[in-house]
Amino acid sequence: MAADSHVVKYFRFMAELFWMGPPVYFVLQPGLNYTDEQHQNLVCGGILCNDDSLSTQLYLASLQPELTHIARPASSWLDDYIDWLSISSCCRYYPNDNSFCESSVFFCPSCPREYAENGIRPTVAQFERYLEWYLSDRPDENCAKAGRAAYSRALNYVHDRDGRLGVQDSYFMSYHTTAVTSRQFYTALEQARLISDRIQRMLDERGHSDVRVFPYSVFYVFYEQYLTIWADALQSLGLSLAAVFVVTFLVTGLDLLSALVVIVHVFLIVLNMLGLMWLWNITLNAISLVNLVMSVGIGVEFISHIVRTYRQTSGTRTERSSIAMIRTGSSVFSGITLTKFAGIIVLAFAKSQIFQIFYFRMYLCIVLVGAAHGLILLPVVLSYIGPPPPLAQAPAQATTTTVGAPKLPKKQAPEGDNYSEEAATTTPPHRRRRLLCSITNKRRVSNSSSSSSSSSRLRSSAVCVYV
Repeated sequence: MAADSHVVKYFRFMAELFWMGPPVYFVLQPGLNYTDEQHQNLVCGGILCNDDSLSTQLYLASLQPELTHIARPASSWLDDYIDWLSISSCCRYYPNDNSFCESSVFFCPSCPREYAENGIRPTVAQFERYLEWYLSDRPDENCAKAGRAAYSRALNYVHDRDGRLGVQDSYFMSYHTTAVTSRQFYTALEQARLISDRIQRMLDERGHSDVRVFPYSVFYVFYEQYLTIWADALQSLGLSLAAVFVVTFLVTGLDLLSALVVIVHVFLIVLNMLGLMWLWNITLNAISLVNLVMSVGIGVEFISHIVRTYRQTSGTRTERSSIAMIRTGSSVFSGITLTKFAGIIVLAFAKSQIFQIFYFRMYLCIVLVGAAHGLILLPVVLSYIGPPPPLAQAPAQATTTTVGAPKLPKKQAPEGDNYSEEAATTTPPHRRRRLLCSITNKRRVSNSSSSSSSSSRLRSSAVCVYV
């Protein structure tokens, strides 16, 4: 969202002025017989209910909202239904046909009440008969316990072949505390699941392991990723680094040291990215995880080209590192580093926070960290522990000569030229030269003054150059 969006203002005002956030529903799946008093005690929160019942545990959680993020006790349709049956001004019927009459119609008589042996809970017949009436009755000042407004969709019920009513799924609604930041949202989700896990253990201990309970709120689908984001991040980054290592190992001709140098530097780039995310307050979510995986691929560009050039050169490690930087460093700096800044700088002027935080900041960090590792750290590391050159590039002992070139005796070699057999073998291959010669034959005719005969001589000349 943009920084001046009205939604940002809404969340800010909600955090300042309200103490109750989005609703949370604890859904109880089928498996309980709500007409049975023992099963009712597992759910209700009133008299004769268990100390660890569902409603009781939700009430205890609401007493510590800073920890559990539950703002208020959950509303229980079962407790309100029992209270509705016990209030004379709530349950009413038409005497002519015994059909349902709303509690607001005063001339309708009250429903006949029947209680179980404890004198508090309704009988099975009364529970099944009036449940539909309770869900159809609208609350007013005479009967606030009517359930149409709060519970008309809170439970599903079916009728069997004998016409008996059976409750299937139902939910118990509470409210989370005010949530504005991502941490508050996924912490609320995590705490709600911990509460439902405790309720589930209670049901399992009472012999109802087939009955499942789980929490739900409208924002859970968006923040559920945060509960497993670290495991997903480690798995994704681990697979990416493993793929980079295998491909580098194959491309470099099964050179283990070159592959290790590449993978270690790419890992350091990712590690530095995590540190910069912490310093720049960038949360780890699905978007930043994608950027981290991208940093693995972009980091290979900064590292692999220089390592490949280093491996193909000969000489000492320091000389090979210098040659690799001369040949490839400028391309990495201009072709990879500078070209990405044009697209990144534009994102700095975006009003949307998602572009400013997760794209401008992270992409800028990827380029700067990758360039620092590839152009500063990597040459230093290669000058100490760089991989050796391939065997095919070992110094050759044979010399190349041109067919027909004259063999110059060692005594005829110019004094100013320090050429020697020893120098030819110790000079590095990239500084060694070859001697190429061109031979020209000319015939010279001479006349003798003492005789009329003439003679001719063949004169050869050679021009040699070092290349």
